[in-house]
Amino acid sequence: MTSFDSSPQFNVWRTLLALAIVLVMLATSGWTAARHQRGDTNQLQRALNAWSDGRFQGKALPEADAPSAELARFFASLSRAQRLDLAERYPLAVGNMNGAPPKLRYRANRIALKEAVGVERERTRDHRLSTEGRQEADRRMHRFLSLLHPKRHVLAFDPAGRGRVAEVFGNLDRAARVSVVVPGVDTDVLTYERTYGAFSAPAGMAKSLYKAERAQRVGGLPRSASGAPRVAVIAWADYTSPAGIGVDAVTAKRAEDGAVRLSNLVRSLPGKKSVALYCHSYGSVVCGVSARDLPSRVTDIAVAGSPGMRAANAAQLGTEARIWAMRDQDDWIGEIPNLELAGVGHGTDPVSAEFGARVLSARGAAGHAGYFEPGTESLDNFARIGVGAYQTLRCAAGTNSCYHDAEDVVSA
Repeated sequence: MTSFDSSPQFNVWRTLLALAIVLVMLATSGWTAARHQRGDTNQLQRALNAWSDGRFQGKALPEADAPSAELARFFASLSRAQRLDLAERYPLAVGNMNGAPPKLRYRANRIALKEAVGVERERTRDHRLSTEGRQEADRRMHRFLSLLHPKRHVLAFDPAGRGRVAEVFGNLDRAARVSVVVPGVDTDVLTYERTYGAFSAPAGMAKSLYKAERAQRVGGLPRSASGAPRVAVIAWADYTSPAGIGVDAVTAKRAEDGAVRLSNLVRSLPGKKSVALYCHSYGSVVCGVSARDLPSRVTDIAVAGSPGMRAANAAQLGTEARIWAMRDQDDWIGEIPNLELAGVGHGTDPVSAEFGARVLSARGAAGHAGYFEPGTESLDNFARIGVGAYQTLRCAAGTNSCYHDAEDVVSA
């Protein structure tokens, strides 16, 4: 999302007008049926179909969408050579399979990324495409090449459509706590990372949070040989976000689809480590919708620049996780009316007193996209949540009890 130049009052009226238009569209245009028309089966679905039809040692392979615990047991029963063989035969399927070991998914996704690079390279040379089409293919090819860097760990990858990706920073197997960054609108493979405005893109957000968590010298987490807390951060751009501020951005359809994927990810993480979610903008809608179905290992849900969480108050989210909220005073989303009418709008403002979240300082964030910028109180607060150092959090101005009854994590 980008900042508006017009006055806050004009923004309010423009938003109200947009909501009215959306209501008319919902009532008269038949857009829902059109949105759900499917074209040819995409690459990932073809890979999953091949897996379903495959045989291993004379037996059918387990269902790709089986519970992650069942898939984890299946992969654990195999030798290393057998696991690698499956990753090479079905890279896109294994690379997106909750329950497969993270390192095997990284390897499978490297194979899938190399194949995707080849596809996009051919498209750059295909003169049946428009100039714009070939240019987009070139951008996608270079994005995939970037993700192929040897030190990158791609946990999920789907090249179809706008594309989806999830990446791990840190050691997911050894981490004592895991943080998951859930971004908002206009997230796809091309916007996943940026050279300019790096900390407003999912990869930059997660990398910044990972560095800030490792710099913490408070909290009781187990530490590495360097003295840094053993943490991992996932940049989770593995759902189809709304494209721009349109119908999808003011309704819950994309959030509902994303919530299922987010819950499946959390359930599949190795071990029993606790998880914190950091949900920016429309990502907070995803987290709000998913909250009720998330496992108890999710101890914290922190939202920033939120348009609402599809709930009237924190209790309605139906989770035992601590709910944290922040918004910079310059964030334009504060001018968006917090309402829900006929499925349009996302409900009560999470930083309002009536919502009942623990409100944190976001000083220094400077607008809607600055919450993960180094040097901000917003990032520092996120990092302290990530390592379980609750008693050192900085509350929003005018409050001093945001961390009441939140005990610091103490290592065993």
